[in-house]
Amino acid sequence: MRRRFTQEFKVQAVEKALSQCDDVRLEDIADDLGVGYSTLQRWIALAKKHQLETHQTGSQMTAEKRPQDWSLEERLSAIIDCGHLDEAAINEYCRNIGLYPHHIQQWKKDLVTPPSNKTVKSDSKQLKQEIKQLQKELNRKDKALAETAALLVLKKKADALWGFNEDD
Repeated sequence: MRRRFTQEFKVQAVEKALSQCDDVRLEDIADDLGVGYSTLQRWIALAKKHQLETHQTGSQMTAEKRPQDWSLEERLSAIIDCGHLDEAAINEYCRNIGLYPHHIQQWKKDLVTPPSNKTVKSDSKQLKQEIKQLQKELNRKDKALAETAALLVLKKKADALWGFNEDD
């Protein structure tokens, strides 16, 4: 069963894919949109050839900053600006700066809540694994160094046994 997507949906999907940061994989974006990875790749290729545009105005990509692109200082400033405003004024403020009120609420929540236990545990687990791996590497290098030292001592003893001098 094939799904048909509107031209506007395709344009918005390509815009979202092209405007994402480098750390976001294209596969994840395709999953979020509910389209196949190869389909999204094909739409991007068509857009680059200027064959995927809306019939009215072409691409509608906006120059507004996405909420995830805001720096911590800008987020804090927005939270402070909204601190004394009522709900209607917050809505107006958010419209003017290109946000939704839930972005401000989420930023405020993120600011006051400590990192979750899961993230602390996963970071701790990752650090323990790294320590273990580094200890293994250190032990391996210590053994190699001890082996090299033993071989040098043996060479000196063998040379002495055979009557070779280092001066010769």
